[in-house]
Amino acid sequence: MTEAGAAGPRRHGKRFWIALLLLPVALAVLVSLGTWQVQRLHWKEDLLASIEQRRQAEPLDVAGIEAAHAAGESIDYRAARASGTFLHDKERHFFATFQGQSGYYLYTPLELDDGRLLFVNRGFVPYDRKEAATRPESLVSGEQLITGLARSRLAEKPSFMVPENDETGNIFYWKDLDRMAASTGLPEGQVLPFFLDADATPVPGGLPRGGVTVIDLPNSHLQYAITWYGLALALVGVSLIAWMKRKS
Repeated sequence: MTEAGAAGPRRHGKRFWIALLLLPVALAVLVSLGTWQVQRLHWKEDLLASIEQRRQAEPLDVAGIEAAHAAGESIDYRAARASGTFLHDKERHFFATFQGQSGYYLYTPLELDDGRLLFVNRGFVPYDRKEAATRPESLVSGEQLITGLARSRLAEKPSFMVPENDETGNIFYWKDLDRMAASTGLPEGQVLPFFLDADATPVPGGLPRGGVTVIDLPNSHLQYAITWYGLALALVGVSLIAWMKRKS
């Protein structure tokens, strides 16, 4: 065999041994990714179970939600209730879609007995019913008891793709509690640091439609884990076949 002819098998053999040395690294990466997804699966299942438990619990009053918040407990989606008087002239409009229809969620300050204020997401109104004058029946007066789910405030805009809030036009694209309060001229420090999403209890005139809270936490970690573990097994299989062919 010529020198040039012998070089080919030598190069092939060198690549084989390099691949063999890299095999444990590749397997370790694939197995680690699969294990991480299993851990994420357990975390997501615990989170969903916790949310469901909070939703189904006996509703807490405002003081109870405040105490849980102060203790560092998660108040998101916690069943809650509050009573007070709506300040309809200060409602804020959050652009949203509901059941395939474009419109707004009405965030209206609820004045509590002690004078503090809680922004309540009363629910959805269609695009052409944004202005209060088009739905006078929705402007309920007097003491109101609201039941629903407590919601945590957002620390920042969820994504750079979300538009900036249009305070002049009273159109909010993300729930900036500070700006919602400031844009209405409400007293600083009087607004509670969380929201209340009203449930679907019927209201006069049918608007706004409550019960708009969406709990959508995708849980695809099991499929991802199977994928990574499957790739690891496939790699082992391919490696065994290559080894057997080399030995034969």
